[in-house]
Amino acid sequence: MTVELYGYRYSVYSWIARLALEEKGGDYHWIEVNPFAPDVPEIYLALHPFKRVPTLVHDNFQIYETGAITRYVDEAFPGPCLQPTDLRHRARCSQFLSIIDSYVYWPLVRQVFSHRVFRPLLGRPSDLTEVQRGLEAAPEALAALERLVADTEYLCGATYLCRHPSCADDRILRDGGGRRRPPEDAVQAQQSVVDDVSEDRVSRDQAALPT
Repeated sequence: MTVELYGYRYSVYSWIARLALEEKGGDYHWIEVNPFAPDVPEIYLALHPFKRVPTLVHDNFQIYETGAITRYVDEAFPGPCLQPTDLRHRARCSQFLSIIDSYVYWPLVRQVFSHRVFRPLLGRPSDLTEVQRGLEAAPEALAALERLVADTEYLCGATYLCRHPSCADDRILRDGGGRRRPPEDAVQAQQSVVDDVSEDRVSRDQAALPT
């Protein structure tokens, strides 16, 4: 079984897919692709016609779009479930994903982080007006999440699957893992999140062994 994950080291969506694979505990091969480069390899364009990341290839099965990838990873590989089995918890998880993608990602990542941190560090032009717009829009989106979050460790409930993190938690981790840091530090911080997920999974597996 071969698993290849094409992604960009600065892409939060690539890290979502990577966190899902890490949580499952399987082996995979990371292939770096810069979707903003002028010479994106033709082999990758054959996998993703919209020239974005990530893309997963599993034994010649090709799939792109982060939500589709994470759901496929959850159902195709052994390991802890990343989606609730309870109908209402599963609906809530999907709601979180939609809110984050539709209302949180743009102001916090594409406006605030991109124009305040990422672009200046790479010597690219930035627009402080975009930063201000992002800061003005973010509180409403974050408040909506706060209203939905129960007083639990994970977003979809304390009893959900013995407290395993869900796809919704992976979405939050991808933004919280390094969005306020410079690009190089962000990658290190996100790698630290991946390492923590792997260590946590090993600890849970060991705790589940009979004594």
